[in-house]
Amino acid sequence: MLSVQSVKAYELLPDSLATVVGYGLPILEIVIGVLLVVGLLTRVVGGISALLMLAFVIGIASVWARGLRIDCGCFGGGGQLKPGIEPDYLVDILRDSGLFVLGVLVARFGPGRLALDSALGLAPEREPYDEMDGEEEPREEEDN
Repeated sequence: MLSVQSVKAYELLPDSLATVVGYGLPILEIVIGVLLVVGLLTRVVGGISALLMLAFVIGIASVWARGLRIDCGCFGGGGQLKPGIEPDYLVDILRDSGLFVLGVLVARFGPGRLALDSALGLAPEREPYDEMDGEEEPREEEDN
């Protein structure tokens, strides 16, 4: 399986653990993606995705620092690069860093109105705000 080959190419884990991670990682990524899309357990999953992205950034930086020439395996492929093909680690690190930031934001701010968390009442109610400027307007009390 290509994901096992990708994890082993990083040379960070023993072969037996790299095999387990290689088989489990795609499943974890799919579960995280589905939960984020439907908005279920949003804050927890946002935090887990941020940690996963941080691990990817560290792994890619480690490979770059050790001078290994591999395909990160982020979008298929993985393993050693063919001769004449140069790795583009900076782009991979910047992309994963951006995804890390997004995961942190999701974990911090939680689900939106259309998320399943909101529909099921698992998310706290948000305060109303003026959609023109995003700031909450003070409410005047009426005299009766």
